[in-house]
Amino acid sequence: MAQASNTSPLALELRGIDKRFGAVHANQNINLQVPAGTVHGIIGENGAGKSTLMNIIYGFYEADQGEIHVAGKRCNITNSREAIASGIGMVHQHFMLVDNFTVLENVVLGAEDGAMLGTSLRKARKELERLADEYELRVPLDKTIEELPVGLQQRVEILKALYRGAKVLILDEPTGVLTPQETDHLFKILDALRAQGVTILLITHKLREILAVTDNVSVMRQGQMVGHVKTSETNKEELAELMVGRKVRLKVEKQDATPQQVLLAAKDLTYTDSRGVDMLKNVNIEIRAGEVVGIAGVSGNGQSELMEVLAGILAPTKGAVIIGDQVIDAEHPSTPKAMRAMGIGHVPEDRLAMGLIKSFSAEESAMLGIHEQARYNGAILNKPKAITDTCADWMEEWDVRPRDPKLRSSLFSGGNQQKLIIAREVAQNPDVLMIGQPTRGVDIGAIEYIHKRIVDMRDQGKGVLLVSVELDEILALSDRIVVMFDGHIVGEVAAAQANERILGMMMANVIPDELQQAGESL
Repeated sequence: MAQASNTSPLALELRGIDKRFGAVHANQNINLQVPAGTVHGIIGENGAGKSTLMNIIYGFYEADQGEIHVAGKRCNITNSREAIASGIGMVHQHFMLVDNFTVLENVVLGAEDGAMLGTSLRKARKELERLADEYELRVPLDKTIEELPVGLQQRVEILKALYRGAKVLILDEPTGVLTPQETDHLFKILDALRAQGVTILLITHKLREILAVTDNVSVMRQGQMVGHVKTSETNKEELAELMVGRKVRLKVEKQDATPQQVLLAAKDLTYTDSRGVDMLKNVNIEIRAGEVVGIAGVSGNGQSELMEVLAGILAPTKGAVIIGDQVIDAEHPSTPKAMRAMGIGHVPEDRLAMGLIKSFSAEESAMLGIHEQARYNGAILNKPKAITDTCADWMEEWDVRPRDPKLRSSLFSGGNQQKLIIAREVAQNPDVLMIGQPTRGVDIGAIEYIHKRIVDMRDQGKGVLLVSVELDEILALSDRIVVMFDGHIVGEVAAAQANERILGMMMANVIPDELQQAGESL
């Protein structure tokens, strides 16, 4: 058996993995072979069974049937400790780190050598310095997690897995929280890991990333494996069709915009937070009927604060928000309820923090912000049938799975939570829809539908303000693109004249020569 482990060309093999949760058949007779020293992509729509399968490999769930073989040896993995002992590590989409511990303390936590913590820390420091050099995973070991940007926190998670001896590393949606620059660096890290013989399972919705970094791709649909292909022999269109079971239009189809009257304007808008830091600095922006205005920028440069001020969540410190004849400023702040009444819809960037309540049922989350409407609220009690029927209709229209209004919100995948929130806001028929990260964690079929509905709203004469870290999305949907850096607007460019290079330079606070010559910069 030991000889097979040393000579097997497969780092991981799954044979007939099957898993049910009550009536839900999450994984159906899954077979998978992952060659050693490769990056293997696992893709599929939300609810396809990817996360369940990865959690079985890592020991969070135990399969009802089937076998797991690691390096040619059958392993009985019933918990994460056994997975780690078998050489399997996992980096979750939501990091498992203690914020007020240092990097070094987080890595050692749970892997201490006896009672003498100082000995463990000294040993870990030496080993982490070696791993950092070998895999380009440099992280300040004595800083606390809360002091680090998200990209460095992710490196800590990878270091944790490698420190514990991982030879198979599972990455679950690793770029969902990263900037484009951080994503590029992650890919360099994956290349270095692969070169040193580490095998990587990459779970992602992003076909461009799959094609850029993987050697092989396996596609899941409705709990089953429906395809295994070499990355070099496939393309976006084929992978999308395998995922969804039909042809998918990957290109956003839209006519040129015909902007009309100004629906919303920010004039010299400044917002100073509780620390005294100016998060918005003299921002001027207009949203017109019949156009999509995209805001590009590295996350944390004021986009979130701008959305929250325009939604009435935060009050401006200086300047004003103007909607028709209404002026919102420091002396006359607004509220989300009042902004909604003025025709402003808001899909927040963080759906879990602001879009729904995880412990609520889907129908209760669907009513947030509109629960006082007469259709849903009587003189004394709410109207449960109207609430259930409305939520069921939205679930059908937006293909929210499973179609159960009574199911707890936390039990829906992130993409299905997102579809429910967008359905609620679109159904209110706002004059201006502000939408943050509309397709974060959303599968390819749903992305196609969400993009179509955004364009439809524009074509109906609505104004759309789009905030996204996905430059492809900004370029595909926007008519005008505004770039933010350090709380102020660097410049504006027509989408037809923009590309990733131009936007990337502007995101670094540099106006490209061609825009200066054309007089496009602000």
